[in-house]
Amino acid sequence: MIEVNPASLVAAALTVFISLIFARAAWHKMGEFTEFTGFVADYRLLPEPLVIPVSYGIVAAEVVAVALQFIPAGRPFGLAIAVAMLLLYGYSMAVNIRRGRITIECGCGGAAQPLSWALVARNGLLAAFGLLATALPMGSLGPADAVAAIVSGFALWVAYLLIEQILSNASLARLTR
Repeated sequence: MIEVNPASLVAAALTVFISLIFARAAWHKMGEFTEFTGFVADYRLLPEPLVIPVSYGIVAAEVVAVALQFIPAGRPFGLAIAVAMLLLYGYSMAVNIRRGRITIECGCGGAAQPLSWALVARNGLLAAFGLLATALPMGSLGPADAVAAIVSGFALWVAYLLIEQILSNASLARLTR
């Protein structure tokens, strides 16, 4: 029997959680790529000719971040890409909020979410989770521990989806007052 370090379980669960977030985001962006390029353009951080190439780059980086997390040696790199993207997304949102452009869609995937400081804080928290997953040791997991980590990561993801929907509803209610 393999003795499992609880830190390894937490690292695995967080890796599953971050992977699911980025898999969902990439899937949404690929499925509605034209809409996504519109979101990227709405941020007004890029010259118009760069919007489509950067949009492809964002989707590719999200796919690479997910794929690397499935490879043990690639996990830290996948998490590093995910953390960098979360911080970049948060920074881009903060720039636009400071400009007073709070009615634009974040483009995060899933429920429509106008920009808000709550989304910036969410990205910071997710980046912290990614850093924690990178910092914790990732030892070998037995089958039962691997299942426990996957189920825990999935449960975190479902909780994330619920919180995301609540934030979306609150933002839309704020905008329609």
